[in-house]
Amino acid sequence: MFLWFIATAILSIRFVFQDPRFDYRLLVVGVLLPDAIDMWWGGARVLHTLLFSVALLVVIMLATRKRKVLRKRLLPLVIGTFMHLIFDGAFTATKVFWWPFAGVSFGNAELPVAQRMGLNIALEIVGAISLIVLVRQCGLTNAQRRREFLRTGILSVASEEK
Repeated sequence: MFLWFIATAILSIRFVFQDPRFDYRLLVVGVLLPDAIDMWWGGARVLHTLLFSVALLVVIMLATRKRKVLRKRLLPLVIGTFMHLIFDGAFTATKVFWWPFAGVSFGNAELPVAQRMGLNIALEIVGAISLIVLVRQCGLTNAQRRREFLRTGILSVASEEK
């Protein structure tokens, strides 16, 4: 399942931040990263913990103290990992979400996405519809605008001037 995560992250950031220069590429990477990595480990593990996202934020903030441009480029990655926790419902698995404070073992914790197989279909449909609307709204049916998005990560409404 990934359309749900991509759509909800992009739409949420567009609504909350309303930043015309926000780079959505790393946001998408961040929102997909926890499932991609933890799937290899066989279930919900470190990337589904609050500690991981907080630690990633701290590392980026400390490493980019004097590099504001780099910080602005990397923060969408962290925002994406936090958004994954929200839109995956990871916070409902106390043992994993609060690791290591709720215990050091993950046990056989499944990925939240694996626990709701039937609902995933509905969520993916909602994600697909949302992305279709977003693609049309941002004019990404136009090849030039798609190339510009891939180069800059910026999504603007199709009628807006660049």
